[in-house]
Amino acid sequence: MSEFTLPAKERKQEVVQSMFTSAANAYDLNNSVLSLGQHHRWKRLTIGLLDILPGHVVVDLCGGTADLSLLAAEKAAGTGLVMTVDLNLAMLRVGLSKARNRLIDGLKEKESRARPIMIQANAERIPLPDGSVDRLTVGFGLRNVTNLDTALSEIYRVLKPGGKFACLEFSHPVNALWDGLYRFYSFFILPKIGQWISRDSTGIYEYLPASIAKFPNQETFKKTIEKAGFSRVAYRNLSGGIVAIHTGEK
Repeated sequence: MSEFTLPAKERKQEVVQSMFTSAANAYDLNNSVLSLGQHHRWKRLTIGLLDILPGHVVVDLCGGTADLSLLAAEKAAGTGLVMTVDLNLAMLRVGLSKARNRLIDGLKEKESRARPIMIQANAERIPLPDGSVDRLTVGFGLRNVTNLDTALSEIYRVLKPGGKFACLEFSHPVNALWDGLYRFYSFFILPKIGQWISRDSTGIYEYLPASIAKFPNQETFKKTIEKAGFSRVAYRNLSGGIVAIHTGEK
């Protein structure tokens, strides 16, 4: 097991933001290598569960490099609005570059896509009015907030009545043998590969598995979402529970 110590609550935001700033340019490549390309499938499934329609207002919270935003933009079409909200400016810059390239591709192919808007903001203080969002997604981001209950309360606040929320997050494998193998990979193999690819020295690829291990399991997180006011809360395990998609409605 890793000896990495998670940052104290009062320093978490500062430490985590420093890590993601350092790793931003190699973040997408590392995601593909470390997940063996599976993160693309996980993200498509997450967006598919939200039933995004043309004209919808969609928020990709903790959206980083905008993978989920770009998938949502295809569903919301030209009449919709997709907002990528993240605290880290370096990650948003990568996302903005991808969004521009995708927009150009869409124009060439004469496809109608919503154009993602990048907003630098804290997930615990979303700068949007009450009841202004049709759909909200979070991908691998809620582990990094300082206060999970506050972030979920903000998500609930900005959603319209009947609005839907989907959270894609690393979770806890359901099979004991699979769990052991996954933990070995996460704590001993993943940090070495991640650091080698990104040339990062902040410890982000040690922080990530440590934060996953501390995050609530599937059932506990389901109850936390329900406590925030959401109804019809459910989750779907993917890859044997390595990741889970939790969904809920306001």
